[in-house]
Amino acid sequence: MSPLSDPQEIDKKGRTTRPFRFGVGVLKPGSRSDFQGTARRAEELGYDILQMPDHLGMPAPFPALVSAAEVTSIRLGTFVLNTSFYRPALLARDIADTDQLTDGRLELGLGTGYQQAEFEAAELPFPSGGKRIDHLEHTIRELRRLFASDDHVPAVRQKPIPPLLIAGTGDRMLRLAAREADIVGFPLTAGIKPGTEPEKALAERVEFLRDAAGERADDLELNLFIATVTVAPDKPDLALLQKVLPSFSDEQILQLPSVLVGSEQQIAEKLQHYRETYGISYFATVDDSMEAFAKVIPHVR
Repeated sequence: MSPLSDPQEIDKKGRTTRPFRFGVGVLKPGSRSDFQGTARRAEELGYDILQMPDHLGMPAPFPALVSAAEVTSIRLGTFVLNTSFYRPALLARDIADTDQLTDGRLELGLGTGYQQAEFEAAELPFPSGGKRIDHLEHTIRELRRLFASDDHVPAVRQKPIPPLLIAGTGDRMLRLAAREADIVGFPLTAGIKPGTEPEKALAERVEFLRDAAGERADDLELNLFIATVTVAPDKPDLALLQKVLPSFSDEQILQLPSVLVGSEQQIAEKLQHYRETYGISYFATVDDSMEAFAKVIPHVR
């Protein structure tokens, strides 16, 4: 289903809402056959999009997406590119060729990059957060120009730029997303800090985005990254999140909107709540939670 599908329902605030979409990111691809098996399984389970992250030590996202396209018919996306690693003209070439080789199924997720160790491993300077956002803004401007131009990089003239997802939570990133994105992704903590009420923090970020978007607000598809899903009677394994969020207690981690724990129906009701209350209709998890989250999908469709 296209991220630009027409809204079909009305939420609690009288806003039109989009159909649910579900994505899964592959962090542990294994061999070619293993990876393609995971891609097939994601489609069988009802996921709408297969996504690849962009980290050193993981597969290069564009070749992986082309491989997944060979064995699936679902959409394919970057979630998200470390834009600081790329120059716009070279990135435009990769985007255009990948979109062509996946039959126009590509969704382009962009971020600024955040892990200093990866920049050091790539022998690149690690700019300040503001400068990384400057580069992201520059890249988006150049991509739009290159895809629209008849005078630069012929490969990008094959089709318009794919749907653009921008992921972030700070004020400047959300203002950029409000202006430029088709899809806005809220990451793991979504502006939540220890001691704050998680859902209130998420609500504030959504309202900030909508205010910044103005007349574009209803045109934006909102995405929430789901870090882990545990369907009862299984018990949640928080070991990885404890490492990622060392300042959060287990209780605080379990309260994060991006952590889903409960029965299939309870989790489905939470997703309905997020869509009806905040307009979030697109949820993306990772391969460790792919099977568990798939149990919930039929309850909201």
